[in-house]
Amino acid sequence: MPDDVAAARTAAEEQSAFSHPPIDPDASAAYGDHPDQVIDFYVPRGTGGTGSAPLVVLLHGGAWRAPYDRLHITPFAGFLARRGFAVANVEYRRGELESAAASGGNAPVDDAGEAMPVAGRWPDTFDDVAAALDALPGLVRDALPAADPRRIVLAGHSAGGHLALWAAARHVLPADSPWRTAGPADLRGVVALAPIADFEVARKLDVCGGAATQLLGGEGKFAERRPYADPALLLPTGIATTLVQGRADEVVPMAVAEAYADAAAKAGEMVGVTLLEDVGHFPLIDPVADACAVVGEEIAQLAW
Repeated sequence: MPDDVAAARTAAEEQSAFSHPPIDPDASAAYGDHPDQVIDFYVPRGTGGTGSAPLVVLLHGGAWRAPYDRLHITPFAGFLARRGFAVANVEYRRGELESAAASGGNAPVDDAGEAMPVAGRWPDTFDDVAAALDALPGLVRDALPAADPRRIVLAGHSAGGHLALWAAARHVLPADSPWRTAGPADLRGVVALAPIADFEVARKLDVCGGAATQLLGGEGKFAERRPYADPALLLPTGIATTLVQGRADEVVPMAVAEAYADAAAKAGEMVGVTLLEDVGHFPLIDPVADACAVVGEEIAQLAW
């Protein structure tokens, strides 16, 4: 497909996914003192019981950059709630604008030469996701009694797909990692949507303007910090994992998901990969897109 046609399709898909009005949560709870350390909860529609609905823990994307917060994924959270899932939509700290002086002249810029926020904060982004998952059982008991804590699926889109895979792999982090857990999380599985799942491949492809490298603190820290952050190095997890990927994704190309699946296979773990024809990056979280219905089914297969 010609570059201009692909770009136009990506723009149209993004516009559709971001066109839906935000959906207010049924409850919210803080897991820390920072304003971004908060989880929004959505009650499942039509379940009619207490503690009967699977819980989807949702981690939004946006290249770990500050302008993209959990608000943009609330239509998808509402979509899942209408399908009978309880939903926990997790916010976390992301990267802010950085001046050229502060970055040593390496501040990221967009295609128009305008300054962009740095992707993520080290170690804050990881601190937050770990803290949110650790606090979640207690928060769910109070804020979302309709959720069944025995049936939890982690799901995330793009950068959030990375965080979902990482959160499920904390028990195989290096022994000196502050985020390492003694054992695997009690999860039914992970559904990662177009995840930034292999940092080496993402760096080679310059995914999201070098976001994975920025998340780790720049080229000088990439090799040192990658073992603590890259899901492709944190295998096998022993947790059922499915990747959903559009073949036409120009934002996080299919090669990134395939690299993670290959790494899992080499580690002796089979990862499901659902590839969708003629689908780009954003339909996976767009409630009116057919691809979103596929995502719902993939989550249901693990949750129920």
